[in-house]
Amino acid sequence: MLDPVTEERARAPAASAAHGLPDLLLIERARAADAPALEALTRRYAQRLYRLARSTLGEEAAAESAVQQAYAAAFEELRRHEPAGKFAVWLTRLALEQLRVRRAAAPDAARSPPVGRHPLEAGVDALPEVFRTVFVLRVIEGVSGTETAAVLGLNITTVRTRLYRAHRRLGGAAALQASQEVFALEGARLERIVAEVLARQHTRGA
Repeated sequence: MLDPVTEERARAPAASAAHGLPDLLLIERARAADAPALEALTRRYAQRLYRLARSTLGEEAAAESAVQQAYAAAFEELRRHEPAGKFAVWLTRLALEQLRVRRAAAPDAARSPPVGRHPLEAGVDALPEVFRTVFVLRVIEGVSGTETAAVLGLNITTVRTRLYRAHRRLGGAAALQASQEVFALEGARLERIVAEVLARQHTRGA
């Protein structure tokens, strides 16, 4: 049996090769518990899910845990994903459903943004949820209006209206500055998420 370091080195080339594969091929392999495919899917959408979790739950550790749980649920239910549907939409919807359950279970949890992060984070935290989620998807993550509408079950006009109102509350053009730094998923946190997701899948398959 390979020791952990040797196993990690052996897996690295396969994971690198899987990184550029399309979602549908990765999903097919992930259904067979292929570790490189599971890792590639996790890395591909971890930033999006983390930003949604952080902006919903208001705390980094809780957001990290929520992303891990979302991926665990998604990989357990992967057979339910329809090939005709976009995986990113399905995964994001699933994550949002879980986030709403978590938030409802702790309605009085304090929102305490960490010190020293991008100043726009406080403004986004203060937005009503219906505006905040649209802003995070459309501006911070750069998701298209059509995909955002599909994720949230809205029509495109509603998405545009909510985005406009979010911009008004955040100061218009100022809200676009350095948006990629807002609720960013740091490298160490990403690696913990990936490691935990893969460990859970390995345990399930054992």
